[in-house]
Amino acid sequence: MRVALFLTCVNDTLYPDTGRAVVKLLTRLGVEVDFPMAQTCCGQAHYNTGYRHETEPLARHFSDVFGEYEAIVTPSGSCGAMVRELYPRMGERARAEGRGGGLAAALAPVVPKTYELTEFLVDVLGVRSGGHNPAPGHTHPPPARGRGGGGRGARPPRLLHAVQGLELVELPGAEECCGFGGTFALKNSDVSAAMGTDKVGNAESTGAEVLCAADNSCLMHIGGTMTRLGSGMRPVHIAEILASTEEEPAA
Repeated sequence: MRVALFLTCVNDTLYPDTGRAVVKLLTRLGVEVDFPMAQTCCGQAHYNTGYRHETEPLARHFSDVFGEYEAIVTPSGSCGAMVRELYPRMGERARAEGRGGGLAAALAPVVPKTYELTEFLVDVLGVRSGGHNPAPGHTHPPPARGRGGGGRGARPPRLLHAVQGLELVELPGAEECCGFGGTFALKNSDVSAAMGTDKVGNAESTGAEVLCAADNSCLMHIGGTMTRLGSGMRPVHIAEILASTEEEPAA
């Protein structure tokens, strides 16, 4: 199976190890992974800030770059949700404004075959075993979109539970947002910081050494809060945990 890795701006710029982990993990599972060099931002930041029309060229470009692949895999639930949920909405809004159905038709090929990583692992590849990783205790907070965007909420903990030697503990208040929310953290910085502090406090109460999530945008916010508070916990993307196992995950 040939898939394209949609790494996203945040990972490409700040967390390249997550991209390497995704490639390592998928390759071990027999997937041929391409990285289209022409990929750019999906437009989520623009769209969420109210610049819908300015987002449309980015969405068209996304479709042009990724349209030929069997599947598009991203280690970001929020960017995956942008394509799966908000691209169709943009197309319909353009049609309602009398600009025809050109945008909707252009985006239609990529919408159903864009997958967040854990969704692809569980639903497409049928991964059930997480391999063996004699790591310290971890706690997993489903990101804000974990139970909504992409509908992937149960998949990350399911994959982590399947990793032998990894102790997974529940995170109090797991359904509460960490406070990042893209531009929300910029527009409402005091509220965002308070939410991040609450999230870190809940994570530290578990006694775990590692905080795992499936989106580095959330982990960036949480990790920054941990640094400011002097926390000893480490934020780690789930791809890096699964890729570091001694035995490959199995379908």
